[in-house]
Amino acid sequence: QVQLVESGGGLVQAGDSLTLSCAASGRTFSSTGMGWFRQIPGKEREFVALFTWSAGRTYYADSVKDRFTISGNTRKNAVSLRMNSLKPEDTAIYYCAAKGSYAGSYVYGNVYDYWGQGTQVTVSA
Repeated sequence: QVQLVESGGGLVQAGDSLTLSCAASGRTFSSTGMGWFRQIPGKEREFVALFTWSAGRTYYADSVKDRFTISGNTRKNAVSLRMNSLKPEDTAIYYCAAKGSYAGSYVYGNVYDYWGQGTQVTVSA
């Protein structure tokens, strides 16, 4: 019933920018939040950013805080992640995630109830 669909991944050079988008269908997440994780093969999924409508807050991993910006569109039930000054270390599969409640800490993937299929971001040196 609930689907999260990511788009915007691709291959870019270091220093370039990309914008990822995630559109949710099946329910609204405006009372909780939607965000992004990323995963490199052999590593655990890493929290990237979260957008909340009700609290009007954004949260970022330290590694991306000065370069990435997450924003929400309530009418579209969607979030976007603008990624600037991309580095090779940003190469990963990026997953959209949505919270069904406010339980738990936002930095842990197990508190998110819905996930997209992922979109590949590759940053060459």
